[in-house]
This record gives sequence, structure tokens and C-alpha cells, in this order.
Amino acid sequence: MKNWNRLSNQATRRIIPMACATALAVAFAVSLPAHAVQVTPPDVPFNLQPDAGNHPFLVGHAIGTQNYVCAPSGNGVAYVLFTPEATLYNDDGDQLITHFFSPNPDLRDPNKSAAVVADGAIRATWQSKDGSSVWAKVHTDAQGVSASFTPDKTAVPWLLLDKVGVEDGLTGGNILSKTTQVQRVHTTGGVAPQGPGHGCDSLSDVGHTAFMDYTADYFFYTDQ
Repeated sequence: MKNWNRLSNQATRRIIPMACATALAVAFAVSLPAHAVQVTPPDVPFNLQPDAGNHPFLVGHAIGTQNYVCAPSGNGVAYVLFTPEATLYNDDGDQLITHFFSPNPDLRDPNKSAAVVADGAIRATWQSKDGSSVWAKVHTDAQGVSASFTPDKTAVPWLLLDKVGVEDGLTGGNILSKTTQVQRVHTTGGVAPQGPGHGCDSLSDVGHTAFMDYTADYFFYTDQ
């Protein structure tokens, strides 16, 4: 964990943009270790526990930013998340995965807007260095309540997300293709700026952006 502790103290605002995610995956297109690594699931509240039959197979420690844009909201304006930009590392400090938002290629997960039919919904995306990817949305229970937990109001919430799409890499990489659920836990930072004086006070500020440093652990689950 020594290397990870060093990395976590060097959170950067400059993570590879979404537009470069595919190129990054190709550049890093090497196989992950062949030997199985036992992953211990984190302690989480009941609502963040994965579905029965699922077990964690991979964990990544994320360093990056939660990126917000000032947008109209009600009678005023507010910062709205438009993408995370993060890199996930293993305990030895090796890069494993990039994290961002992108359209889900599975068209069974459509956009809510009927005007946009060419792509699936914009979802949280994780892309392994072998090119494989998983898209996920926040899990909801039978009453429609989102699987979220906020132990620290200065940090983005912990989440449980369900897979809504997967894709193998261009060269056959498939480490993330077996993902069924993802947990985001142990978060620090990343919340949108609050109050006046942060660049989102009036309609004249619409379009202003804020890149907020954050860290988190992401656990990837499978039922295989």
C-alpha cells in the first residue's frame, strides 16, 4: 500500500480527457496478471451490498476530478456534474482503468430524450487498459430509492451501480466484460462548489466549469 499512499497524495487535475480514452486504452493494451487475486469486499451499509451470488474480482484506487458545469436550475443556476475524469490504480501503483462518462453502446439503454436515438444513454464508464469497458447506472431498490450513502458531506457519496452495458477491447481484452455491479466507496472530495463566489451565481455564469479533486475505491463484482 506504500505506493498507493504516495499516489493518493498527488491527486491531479489533469486526467486523460474523455476524447482520448480509446487511444489511451490502445496505448496501454497489455494483459492483466493471469493469476487470480482474491479481493475482500468493503464494509458497506445494507443498501450498498451487491446482489446475491456476486463477488468482487477487482479493486482500483481512483485519483482524479469530478467535473461540473454551471447550468440553469429552477429560478437560478447550479453546478451540474458533466463527467468524472479519473485513473484507477492497484496497490502497487500500476494503472488499471480510466473512468469517465460516455454513451452506452447497448441501445437497450436509451437516452431519455427522444431526440437522441443514435447512441445509448450517457453513463458512468470504466475502461480497462486491455480495452474492455463497462457502463453502469446507480442501483435502485423496489421503491425506486437510489443506492447511495454519504458518511462525509465534504465527499461525493458512496454508490452501488448496476451494469447496463459491456464491451470487449479491440484486441479481445475482456477483464471488465464480466462485471455485473460496481461499488464506489471510501471517497474523499469531489463535491460541487457551494455558495456564492464560486463562479456559478447568475445566468451570466452559465458554462463556467469547476474541476474538483477526489479519490475513491472502486470494487468490481461478477456472478461468474
